[in-house]
Amino acid sequence: MLDTRPFERAMLAAFVELTDGPVADLGCGPGHLTAHLHGLGLDVFGLDLSPAMVELARAAHPHLRFEVGSMAELDLGNGALGGILAFYSVIHLPPAELPSVFAEFFRVLAPGGHLMLGFFAGDDPEPVEFDHKVTPAYRWSPSGMGELVRQAGFAEVGRLVREPIDGERFLQAQLLARKDRHG
Repeated sequence: MLDTRPFERAMLAAFVELTDGPVADLGCGPGHLTAHLHGLGLDVFGLDLSPAMVELARAAHPHLRFEVGSMAELDLGNGALGGILAFYSVIHLPPAELPSVFAEFFRVLAPGGHLMLGFFAGDDPEPVEFDHKVTPAYRWSPSGMGELVRQAGFAEVGRLVREPIDGERFLQAQLLARKDRHG
């Protein structure tokens, strides 16, 4: 998938360059991005709510660590991570749950740690539910997602929004944020 997505590769490369310490790929699915980040030199593990996805990830990438778990309740100590990747995984959470999930991300990130989100984007001021191939999902305005991240205590570092390609239905967005060093 990344072979035809230069903007996503660039944002992931920026995330790798800025990130120090262990990284969690939350909602890792079959583990392809976990493997990509590992290939770029990060100490990374994957976590997914679906045991079937974790099984696929382990089979495809037996040299990497994958666990079943919820991003809403991470079994990690405060400040344990240098980075979190949540690439098109928070899209499946009802909007009302995102503040507590982002608070959990903030808790487990070390000061100076980075969070990278990937999500479907739109211009609507409120999140819009749509039919997704796996389960219902939401698309967000980049500003709305940025505001939720800010309210959780993160400082936005950058964002990218691109037009749909290859049969995609919606704008695609990536948002990179940092937990302040004193946070």
